Amino acid sequence: MKIIQLSIPTPFYVGDVNVYLIREDPITLIDAGPKTEAAAAVLKAKLAQNGIGFSDIRRIVLTHAHEDHCGLAKQIRDTAKNAEVLVHDWETGHLFGRLAQEEHRQLILRSGVPEKVFDDLRGLYEEVSLLTDALDDGDYVSLRDEMELEFESGSLRVLHTPGHTPGSCSFHREADRTLICGDCILKRITPNPMLAPDPVDPTQRFRSLAEYLVSLARLRALSPTLTYGGHGEPVTDFEEIFHRYVRAIDERQGRTVKLVKPSGTTAFEVARELFASSFDHDVHRFLALSEAIAHLDYAESEGKLAVEMSNGVEYYRPV
Repeated sequence: MKIIQLSIPTPFYVGDVNVYLIREDPITLIDAGPKTEAAAAVLKAKLAQNGIGFSDIRRIVLTHAHEDHCGLAKQIRDTAKNAEVLVHDWETGHLFGRLAQEEHRQLILRSGVPEKVFDDLRGLYEEVSLLTDALDDGDYVSLRDEMELEFESGSLRVLHTPGHTPGSCSFHREADRTLICGDCILKRITPNPMLAPDPVDPTQRFRSLAEYLVSLARLRALSPTLTYGGHGEPVTDFEEIFHRYVRAIDERQGRTVKLVKPSGTTAFEVARELFASSFDHDVHRFLALSEAIAHLDYAESEGKLAVEMSNGVEYYRPV
């Protein structure tokens, strides 16, 4: 099974996104790139270099439903006519825009975000949502943990690896211990544990960092020899990445806990201090808030912090 990496431009600060072509029956794309003219043109050209057109695609598998990864999925499916789109049920981003639902608003306001800031965030993501075509309930097939994606010469095993998003999935070729991981593993940067409602109980937050650490350990246990990520070059030394991630997470945990005052500190206040230089720039505010909340939730679960509610806002205090 040959996995072909295609680098596709995005309008985001993270740069190009990786789309993976598996050029054997059924011809499959893993991820699709954002819905922009530039991305569609580059993807078409790079597929053509491999003798493939959109109409030849039979299966579109999504690692997760962020716009840079899923934006062109519906357009490709419509061109191919018979193509299946597969995504995990917990990836609600493919059904409606992020921050568009009331549960998103409540979770973010609980973190101490002022109403005006939330309105700005929601407006920004309404613009970002234009970079994807939402999928309706009947437009996709559900990915399930441990299911097999069959190909002419082998298969990929689906691994539900939540953390970056609740429904993030990775794909494992056991024959040579190859992984395709979306944004679960990135060579140059540490993945962001994104703020999201819990898929089982949307009134609660998804515990993204704790889930991510479990997913990271699960992938490490497979002793992967080659790991393809959603951005940047493949990883050939998983152990180095694993230890670098753990060190970075531990360091940020320490910084986060130190920012919490005995009088009580909100996640919004922690995010502003942790990411002072980038907090007011575009999507960085939401990313900063996500990171701060993830670390505060994890510290609270580890008994390092206590949290209490006052007037609808969560305040963290040292234990």
